[in-house]
Amino acid sequence: MNEIMNQAKSIKEDLINFRRTIHSNPEVGDALPKTKSYVIEKLKEFGYDPKEICESGIVATIEGNEPGKTFLLRADMDALPVKEATECDFKSNNGCMHACGHDMHTAMLLGAAKLLKQNQDQIKGTVKLVFQPNEEGFKGAKNMLKAGVLKNPDVDAAMAMHVHSGTPSNVVLCGLGTSIAGCNRFRIVVKGTGCHGAMPELGVDPINIAAHIYLALQEITTREVSATKPAVVTIGKFSGGEAANIIPEEVIMEGTIRSLDKEAGEFIFKRMNDIVVSTAKMFRGEAELIELSSVPPLTNDTDLAKEITSYLKDLLGEKSVVLFEGGGMGSEDFASYSYEVPSVYLMLGAGTKQENSLYGEAMHNPKVVFNEDILVTGAAMHTYSAIMWLKNN
Repeated sequence: MNEIMNQAKSIKEDLINFRRTIHSNPEVGDALPKTKSYVIEKLKEFGYDPKEICESGIVATIEGNEPGKTFLLRADMDALPVKEATECDFKSNNGCMHACGHDMHTAMLLGAAKLLKQNQDQIKGTVKLVFQPNEEGFKGAKNMLKAGVLKNPDVDAAMAMHVHSGTPSNVVLCGLGTSIAGCNRFRIVVKGTGCHGAMPELGVDPINIAAHIYLALQEITTREVSATKPAVVTIGKFSGGEAANIIPEEVIMEGTIRSLDKEAGEFIFKRMNDIVVSTAKMFRGEAELIELSSVPPLTNDTDLAKEITSYLKDLLGEKSVVLFEGGGMGSEDFASYSYEVPSVYLMLGAGTKQENSLYGEAMHNPKVVFNEDILVTGAAMHTYSAIMWLKNN
């Protein structure tokens, strides 16, 4: 089936153009007006009839001549509020950046849309193409599921892919079972009573309360969760006070809980609430724990993962596909699809420092650079996987 790989190679310039257009105009969150318009315009150009089922959530379908099942391919389109620090001549200048590679994902799926049209006679059933907003805020997948992305026609299996900086270009990684952590984003609001720093006894110091909360939260994972269950609590934002000699009224902390076990994540959140409320009370203040957003751990369907990776070995060669058990503590909102239909989530290597000194920075880094050669591989992977799965199921 190198025919599809050859077809993908022949549209490489298009793929790079899609990617660079999106990269230069990054948008964050639910509302992605420029990105959405561009994707809809391209899909129409290829002969699709795309529908926006929720804010910036786009769905297009393609049917073959024979009836069959429905296979979903998903790409995320949102960027990060990160100021780009690369030297690319197509870099973004609006204070946001595609530092997680979602521009690459959207370009690959647009490429697959084009390739599927060329191979429409080989499709047995329906391929549903899904372009999703707000993956980074963990809200996009839930909004699309609520809007009926798995209905009309009903989806039988789903696949998504993510570029992976630091993994050799064109190497595919696939986790069996739970391979990506669930995540809760939270905010803790600590309220005290402001006063002059010379007379702390006249107030209630929220910085003192917040410091005690901060330290106590770290004990949950070390003393209340089994060492065999990976879990991590991180506070990434801690802000309060304006003047050096004044005790403020309020402190805000924000952070994340990550775990590979859904129940462990829920337990940690519940225990955090106990600690937050009672610590504040102990020091005469008040505090509240607020959940901002959440995503469950991502579980690949093992049978589907083995089947899809067998097709990818045909396409890319045996050595290019690596299956593994266990997982990392990053999070991904495609997880929400995996609780509804059998799903597989793949990582596609986007380059190492050994290949090019510009590659290999961490995801979300303002200097991250991805190897554009892999756009061809990604477009071919989507196309071939969908065609083969529908043919054999």
